[in-house]
Amino acid sequence: MAIEFPIELAALRNTFTQIEAVLDPTSLRERIADLEKQAAAPDLWDDQENAQAVTSALSAANSELARVTGFERRIEDLEVLVEMGEEADDADTLAEAEVELEKLRKDLSAMEVRTLMSGEWDERNAVVTIRSGAGGDDATDFAEMLMRMYLRWAERHGYQTKVLDTSYAEGAGIKSATFEVNAPYAFGTLSVEAGTHRLARISPFGSADKRQTSFAAVEVIPQIESTDHIEVPESEIKVDVFRSSGPGGQSVNTTDSAVRLTHLPTGIVVSMQDEKSQIQNRAAAMRVLQSRLLLLKKEQEAAQKKELAGDIKASWGDQMRSYFLYGQQLVKDLRTGYEVGNPQIVFDGDLDGLIDAGIRWRRAQQSQQD
Repeated sequence: MAIEFPIELAALRNTFTQIEAVLDPTSLRERIADLEKQAAAPDLWDDQENAQAVTSALSAANSELARVTGFERRIEDLEVLVEMGEEADDADTLAEAEVELEKLRKDLSAMEVRTLMSGEWDERNAVVTIRSGAGGDDATDFAEMLMRMYLRWAERHGYQTKVLDTSYAEGAGIKSATFEVNAPYAFGTLSVEAGTHRLARISPFGSADKRQTSFAAVEVIPQIESTDHIEVPESEIKVDVFRSSGPGGQSVNTTDSAVRLTHLPTGIVVSMQDEKSQIQNRAAAMRVLQSRLLLLKKEQEAAQKKELAGDIKASWGDQMRSYFLYGQQLVKDLRTGYEVGNPQIVFDGDLDGLIDAGIRWRRAQQSQQD
């Protein structure tokens, strides 16, 4: 069936116009001009933390504007290509236009998802923590598989990551790991991955060749910023120092540089061991602790508002996705119903379909509650 290019091009234009209205290139240019002015200040690097925030925000804003203007050019180029192909009745040119049309559809869909993120902290970097659950060696191995999956996803998109802490299991895999993903809307994007993940497979660690089910928990919090002003009194923190260790408990550091902070009022525990010094690890641990306290405060406020409004519905529920590595070979999101029939590509970082479906599902849930 031949493609109706005029209809398809009009649909692309309509989608792009809606996206452009939300992203607002004019305001984006004004923001870039303001950030460029701040970046040009001679005393910018007197405050390194602020300087890094300004330069990072400027880079992100420029990238966002380039994406929007780039789509405008691509649509115009496609319109010209279609016109040339139809005038010359050139099948090869029209086939090329069809390929570009499909690419534009896919890329516009991804950008449209960005417009669905309007949460208070959606624009921020993300701090992801993965913890193994029930399932013994299979669970700790699964936790490591998930960590690799998210790091590969970030790598595919060119996002910077930094591993902050890794607690290795005595057998296979990891007990837990914490890492940062530094990218525009990293928190808004990855927050739909929070919850309990379930793996079902024939265990490579057992001798009976029986199916093993194991679990791992994923936590996603926004990265703290200097403007958040979350005060944590020293009297509320217990500090422990210890030596960093590698797989199987092997020591990788001969000094007590690793730091564990326990927030006494809430019981929140944060460990850091991947920085070079105790001071750096403590600073990194404090940032993550502040982020968790910030999110906890927001959750408590939201819960209180729901209670006052008479809305006592729970959130998504813990078990949000299952990975089947036997028989049917399937990854299924239990909230959205989205399925991928090739688990290996998912574990290799091909998560965009699952994440986009999660973001659209979340927006639909929010609309129902409004």
